[in-house]
Amino acid sequence: MRILGIDPGTSLIGYGIIDADGKSFKAVDFGDLRTGVNIKNSERVKTVCDFFEKLIKKFKPDKVALESLFFFKNAKTVMKVSEIRGVLMLTAAKNGVEIAEFTPLQVKQAVSGYGRAEKSQVQKMVKLILGLKTEPKPDDVADALAIAICCANTVVY
Repeated sequence: MRILGIDPGTSLIGYGIIDADGKSFKAVDFGDLRTGVNIKNSERVKTVCDFFEKLIKKFKPDKVALESLFFFKNAKTVMKVSEIRGVLMLTAAKNGVEIAEFTPLQVKQAVSGYGRAEKSQVQKMVKLILGLKTEPKPDDVADALAIAICCANTVVY
């Protein structure tokens, strides 16, 4: 099964694509999309849609796994991230890809065994689980790979 994990944000969105067979995980591709801080939101959502549509067409994931919004102190931030999540969900749905959502607690539990793990622990575990030479950076990329691993752990093979 091929899974595209996405850590949604506003100006930085992490993504990670893994293959999983129920026994092992393999990183296929990972990186981030940076849209810039001072662009119009209408430009940002179009850029996000176009980028992830190309990614879906190129890698043909079976599932898209998104981190769900858990808690934000800033209402403006939660609104903007929600809009990006909506664009990502629509892009996946338009391309016929099933969507799964996971809380940060579920993701941390899946990769580290502890739902309150630090970012550095998540990065180390993602590196180990996927057999990477270095820890994926920035945090958003490691989180996206962790989201994909979490999704893979919930799939019945």
